[in-house]
Amino acid sequence: MQLFGNGRHLNTRVGQSEDGNDLSTVQKAKEGDRRAQKAIYDSLSGKMYAVCIRYMGDRESAQDVLQDGFVTLFTKLDSYSGEGSFEGWARKIFVNTALMSLRKKDILRNTEEVDTARNVRSGEESATDKIAYKDLMQLVSSLPPGFRTVFNMYVIEGYSHKEIAEELGISETTSRSQLQRARTLLQSKIKKM
Repeated sequence: MQLFGNGRHLNTRVGQSEDGNDLSTVQKAKEGDRRAQKAIYDSLSGKMYAVCIRYMGDRESAQDVLQDGFVTLFTKLDSYSGEGSFEGWARKIFVNTALMSLRKKDILRNTEEVDTARNVRSGEESATDKIAYKDLMQLVSSLPPGFRTVFNMYVIEGYSHKEIAEELGISETTSRSQLQRARTLLQSKIKKM
């Protein structure tokens, strides 16, 4: 974990400090300290960009979501209570920002390649064991938006189908079918590699 200049980790809770100071970097950022805000940005930007690109699928959209996510993070900084890791709290903001952007684009209505995914048998041996993480994430990014979003939420973020349905305004059945189609399409793409 990257350290702030004063020796504290990003997930140090508000009011706690590893170096004996009463004021944490997050608390200083809440008070408008630009150096503390920059430290938060520097510490989180790479990780949150990876989250954004996983959901958005392209760099330009991911950069827009990253920027919007930081605006939201700094606007809502006062709502961070200090319970749990700051990075986990921030991650939720970036996931929600990406989901809002995808909702605006009506991602599930514009799902592509559904017929292709249906024609691939899902009972075949999984090829994901033979692929590097970086290559797999690139393939996930290439999925149609609806498939990619549900796959990210379920497999990577750990949302349940009920939570996905509530977040995206779809049924649990739709969430399950989007996940299955995403997995099937991923297996098909991996086999072609």
